Amino acid sequence: MTQSPATPLPAPGERRRLREDRSLTQADVATRLGVSRATVRSWESGRSAPRGSKREAYARLLTAEPTQAQAQAQAQAQAQAQVNARQEEIAPELVGAGTGAGTGTGAAREARPAGREERSTGGRKRSARAGERTARALERLAEDADSDPPEPSLTPAQAFDALYAFCAPALVRQAYLLTGRRELARESVERAFQQAWYRWPEVAVDRDPAGWVRATAYEYALSPWHRLRPRYRHPEAPPAGAADRALLDVLLELPPVYRRTLLLYDGVGLGLPETAAETEASTPAAANRVLHAREAVARRLPELASPEALHWRLAELASAERLRAAKPLTVRWYGERRAQQWTRAAIAFTVLLIGVTALTLDTAPDHYEAPLSPPETIHGLPPRAAPGPLSAAELRLRARLRSQEVSGPERMVPEIR
Repeated sequence: MTQSPATPLPAPGERRRLREDRSLTQADVATRLGVSRATVRSWESGRSAPRGSKREAYARLLTAEPTQAQAQAQAQAQAQAQVNARQEEIAPELVGAGTGAGTGTGAAREARPAGREERSTGGRKRSARAGERTARALERLAEDADSDPPEPSLTPAQAFDALYAFCAPALVRQAYLLTGRRELARESVERAFQQAWYRWPEVAVDRDPAGWVRATAYEYALSPWHRLRPRYRHPEAPPAGAADRALLDVLLELPPVYRRTLLLYDGVGLGLPETAAETEASTPAAANRVLHAREAVARRLPELASPEALHWRLAELASAERLRAAKPLTVRWYGERRAQQWTRAAIAFTVLLIGVTALTLDTAPDHYEAPLSPPETIHGLPPRAAPGPLSAAELRLRARLRSQEVSGPERMVPEIR
């Protein structure tokens, strides 16, 4: 009995995009497939995958062509997003216009004495000008909503520098809480951003570029191979404060996965599902890790039994150290240089492998050669004597035989007829 192959599904990163393209929420997908919303969330994050009929129905739902109503809803959502973006851009102008109108009329109403019409006239003029500015801003907003979306004005290097300036300082402090080492924290963040620059087309379109870089930095910082490096065999100087030293010691005594989960949930402030997704664990497992980590911290430091107190103490400990990251230009330059070195090493290794293969093919035998049998010793035969010099009698005999070689009586010579 043969088993039919499983229905192929899009990559986990594409599942949410396909769902959003069809204007469907996770609750809608869960209702149509008869599962819970948490199950749909785990499918989209890649922690699990549907099976059987659920897999086929989920694949049909994602790969089906959107209906006309869904296409219209998607177009309306895009137009609304453009309108919201434009509103954010012109919001200062609109707020200033409304404030100026309200201030002008209110000031005229409060400070206008009897018989003074000049201030009331000035207030009406300011109100009219404010109304005109508001009308022009709304007209531009309507025109931008009908036109095509503007092209992005940032280059890849500028977008990378903006992401680095926004995330790098906080990530260095978080990596310090994970490792207790200042140099390793800086190195982890720089390596994460170098990898992000190397894979920038993928990171730039990610839903959470900061989360992508944070997960990469955490993985590098918690790598067990660092203990084999000579520079990381000896501990660094602890923090100056006694309370900071005690908290850092408690954190470093936790297992790495518990330490990472506690930092994401109580330090960074991520939700439990996001923490579980980033640590590649289920939501119940992440919750248990947080509880056990809190109990370990509260056992050593009872004043940090409250999650709020723990959050603020983690922030204070991370801010107490003056940890500075490198410049974004330096990070990009070292990332490009490392990529070039790895590329050259891969090319050299490939050429070496090709040369060794060619040499092996050239020197290898092309036919079968039977192996020689091992030698054996033969017993019972006298040793073979080597010929020595001839004696005088042997020399005379040899001379006589040579002289009678043709006509001697002892030899017969064939006759030619």
